[in-house]
Amino acid sequence: MKLESLRVELRPRTPWEAVELGTALVRRNAAAIWIPWLLLVAPVFVAVNLAALAAGRIWIAWLAMWWLKPLFDRIPLFVLSRAVFGETPGVRDTLAAQRSWGWRAMRGHLSWRRISLVRALALPVDLLEGADPARLRERRRVLGDAVRGQGMLLTLVCLLFVAALSLSMLSLALLFVPWEFLPESVRATWSLLTVQPPPWAQFALHAVAWIATSAIEPFYVGAGFGLYLNRRTRIEAWDVEIALRRMRTRLASTATALLLAVAVASTLPLPSQAAPRTPTAQDDDRAPATRSDRASVPRSAAAMHLSDVFGEARVDDPGFDRAVEQAYRDPLLRPKRTQSHWQARQRERHAPPPDLAFPALAKIVAFIGEFGLWLLLLALLVLLAATAKRWLPWLRGGLVARTSPAPVEVADAALPDVLPEDIAAAARRLWREGRPRRALALLYRASVEAMAARAAVMLVPGATESECLRASRRMPDPQDRDAFARVVRVWQYAAYAQRLPGQEEFDGLLDTLAQRFGWAR
Repeated sequence: MKLESLRVELRPRTPWEAVELGTALVRRNAAAIWIPWLLLVAPVFVAVNLAALAAGRIWIAWLAMWWLKPLFDRIPLFVLSRAVFGETPGVRDTLAAQRSWGWRAMRGHLSWRRISLVRALALPVDLLEGADPARLRERRRVLGDAVRGQGMLLTLVCLLFVAALSLSMLSLALLFVPWEFLPESVRATWSLLTVQPPPWAQFALHAVAWIATSAIEPFYVGAGFGLYLNRRTRIEAWDVEIALRRMRTRLASTATALLLAVAVASTLPLPSQAAPRTPTAQDDDRAPATRSDRASVPRSAAAMHLSDVFGEARVDDPGFDRAVEQAYRDPLLRPKRTQSHWQARQRERHAPPPDLAFPALAKIVAFIGEFGLWLLLLALLVLLAATAKRWLPWLRGGLVARTSPAPVEVADAALPDVLPEDIAAAARRLWREGRPRRALALLYRASVEAMAARAAVMLVPGATESECLRASRRMPDPQDRDAFARVVRVWQYAAYAQRLPGQEEFDGLLDTLAQRFGWAR
């Protein structure tokens, strides 16, 4: 690993600073991450949803796309692991690498480790180190145990961001609805998404959720990669190693220059080797030099020459003093640690000042402020004890296991095989006799037969409400489809929730069905 080519400043960081480093790397390489992501994930998303819709089980698409997320997470991790060394891969290189890179580690991430809450920490270890399984388990323990809590919080925060983005995109459509139609539009949207949603609504809801996931997932992987870099920096002292390598480079260049200067100085002639000077008359007037004086001349001249080459050494150089002071301030040379702890202190109780207008009221307020939470808890317990007769039976009934009612089918009407000739009159008679559920069953069964005749479909015995609703879409008249959907909804409320319609609602429903399906006489 070429640590000297890293494009980030390596230093020991706190876990959340490391998370910020990872998200900054994602923002810097956004195009190199999201373009391959969309090119690879979008076709898979469309294919999985079409297959699930064809099978009538949209939940299969939700489960499949969630389960395959570790497979897609290889894209941002591949880009970041190269970009951090200044070698950002292109779109073609990233897509080509997905055919062979990291498949060995996917066996664990798509099986027993899929529900791990610290997947962002384990992915860099498994995909970038590629050691044997025993060593990988040890590496995951060493690198991940110290920041496991931050990794779980990171997963939770990213899930909340996905939920917020999904709700924001769903709410964005309501901004274009006029204010007077907003309540009805909200109810219609909720009914469309929860009560027998059509295939296009199911696909749109899944698309909104996956768009939000695609926006957040690369940041999740990048944050885990930042935690991975920070843990390796702390454990393996990458920052110290990089500093030593840079120091070695500087010393090597300085030593080369020093050797070159010595070589140049050795080639220059010294004054003792210079040609003899012709004596002049002025020299004769001087006193003859002693032997020791003549010997000191060439040494002093050579010293002056070397001083010109290397410069004069100064012990009191201020630059040298500043460098020494800066070195001693280096936290790696003189590490310091600050610890703090709680220590009880003596409380001094002061009497209320004598100049208060209402000292008794001040004592009451002080007592409430000091013991207010305990008083509130006491009041809550008293309130619960006083109202126990109301909520205790409900609590006991809620603890009893209740079996969900079986789905009501077409044949669940307890009616004869042949319907009466005057269906509207028979339904009104049953309603007046106090048998509303039987009256609604008669309307529902008669509506199903009328729908099957107009839609030209053959229903299987025991067809459920959802199957009947899907078959009713073949009726050519939209008003007939609306009337049938209305009677199905009223029948479901009565069968499942025991919510019977009122007299006016029943009469209106009966008149509408009689008019649409030819029961009126």
